[in-house]
Amino acid sequence: MKGRLEFTHDDRRRIYDCVKRRGETNREEVRTQLGIDPRGFRHHVAILRGDGHIETDGEKLRVSIDDGVRDEFGSDRLEFDIRLAGREDRSGILGAIRRVTDEADCVVAESVTAEIVFRDALLWTNELELRVFFVATVQGEVVGWAHIDASNVDKRDHVAELTVGVLEEYRDHGIGSRLLSCSLEWAADNGYEKVYSSVPSSNEDARSFLEQRGWRVEAVREDHYKLADEYLDEVMMAYEL
Repeated sequence: MKGRLEFTHDDRRRIYDCVKRRGETNREEVRTQLGIDPRGFRHHVAILRGDGHIETDGEKLRVSIDDGVRDEFGSDRLEFDIRLAGREDRSGILGAIRRVTDEADCVVAESVTAEIVFRDALLWTNELELRVFFVATVQGEVVGWAHIDASNVDKRDHVAELTVGVLEEYRDHGIGSRLLSCSLEWAADNGYEKVYSSVPSSNEDARSFLEQRGWRVEAVREDHYKLADEYLDEVMMAYEL
């Protein structure tokens, strides 16, 4: 990912970092958390918006998708972008997850789609949880995602859960590796110590993908999933940051 942005005022940096960490969040929640007076907060948000660092939507704030959160990659075969997802990516992410889960057993990813549909939102944060997405796009179309589900509960705020997937026709171009790297970098930058992923034992491709990149099997829960009347183990994999 791109290097840290420089700001001329510390409160602007704090506002930007808070919004980037949360994904999309309420103005007043950010202001209250940072303890900035209302007038000063409005002033700093106006400057951040004018400089193109953040976007506003009513009472919502989010980091501009083109501001320090986009990386371009490519080869002779394919060019793609990796960036923090925005609200406009909702349908693309849902479509990508559904296609990937149709091809392989991805139980956690299926539950993510249910959450997005139920809440009618892509990114959210509250006193208990924080969820953000990174997307991989080719010519503006979502071809892969990484989803981070992080806890705000004190006893679990050092760990985060990850799901990652790429459409079959776009694999073997390094997209999955880049999504994984960006997600781990985000988690490390935001103070998480460990990231984990739960994989059905039948999904050997997913397990191999993670193992080749330094993840380890932390535990196995026998017969944890029941798919098409078949009991499958849950393989819990972890990466220490």
